[in-house]
Amino acid sequence: MGRTPSCVHIQTQTPTLAHQTHTPRASAAMATTPSPPPSATTMRAVQYDGYGGGAEGLKHVEVPIPSPKKGEVLIKMEAASINPIDWKIQKGMLRPFLPWKFPSIPACDLAGEVAAVGGGVRGFELGDKVIAINFPSGGGFAEYAVAQASLTVARPPEVSAAEGACLPLAAVTALQALRAAGAGLDDAPPPKNVLVTAASGGVGHFAVQLARLGGHRVTATCGARNLALVAGELGADEALDYATPDGAALRSPSGRRYDAVVHCAPHLPWQVFDRVLAEGDTGGVVVDITPSPAALATALLHRVTFSKKRLTPFMFSPSKADMELLVAMARQGKLKPAVDSCHPLSDAPAAWARSMGGHATGKVVVKIGEEE
Repeated sequence: MGRTPSCVHIQTQTPTLAHQTHTPRASAAMATTPSPPPSATTMRAVQYDGYGGGAEGLKHVEVPIPSPKKGEVLIKMEAASINPIDWKIQKGMLRPFLPWKFPSIPACDLAGEVAAVGGGVRGFELGDKVIAINFPSGGGFAEYAVAQASLTVARPPEVSAAEGACLPLAAVTALQALRAAGAGLDDAPPPKNVLVTAASGGVGHFAVQLARLGGHRVTATCGARNLALVAGELGADEALDYATPDGAALRSPSGRRYDAVVHCAPHLPWQVFDRVLAEGDTGGVVVDITPSPAALATALLHRVTFSKKRLTPFMFSPSKADMELLVAMARQGKLKPAVDSCHPLSDAPAAWARSMGGHATGKVVVKIGEEE
């Protein structure tokens, strides 16, 4: 495909689903002892010192370069993407569990090259291009970050650093949520009627594409400005403006009832879903990726009453196999990460504010080092 590793805004043309036969380069070397650290001892980073503060709470600092422990790789960072969970942690929504300590360097989606490896790490050479997830520890807003080798995968040249950084948390969440709803890539036919809410967001835009790749019929909700993107480039069969009466009620224009829902938007009362879910023996499943306390209570009720129509809270499970699958699909052009905007590390607070604003289309990316 020969795409350059530049950071771009949302593409305006329909993606080409190219099929290529070559595979990402696999490293022949298998390091079993720690590699020497970079010659520098400190690095630029952006961190926050306590709960709250939003973008203004982020501070530019010079800190020591971390050393990879056993089973870890040190990544010289090229790009990191922001997920809502990053600034929700800063807000204190997971207090007192996260972050584990202050100060905290945020961003758990990492893309760069291997700079050093810890003991026992096999399959990576210095200089290998990789992506990784370091959830919930983060560390991506820095020139170097560590990640578990077991959650680090090769990034082929067809996938830019910015695109690769979009994949780890959001795309894996979309893939796993569809599986939990019974509408995964490998689920048995017949095709399901799938609804994706907030379909132009970080998780939603991947869920639409993956559901279509699984052969399912997709209805999607989004803002009016993104209807063409969702129905065109992302491939939804039906797209609804969430601000219209039909969009707010999740009513399919063709009258479909949904077998599976990936709910990426804020909380909705269960009655809204109940009216549009499939009837019959199987009912319909709503997987809520950010369940509210009310949603958790509804899910518990459905569980104890064996309800056919049911809500399920999403449980994220980092997976190297899922990341490898998604990277391969991106390499082939089947899966298109949507990059809302790119910001240099020096302007990370602006990227943070953009994500917190709630109107990004796709992912907000921070570029680091030579990629800046």
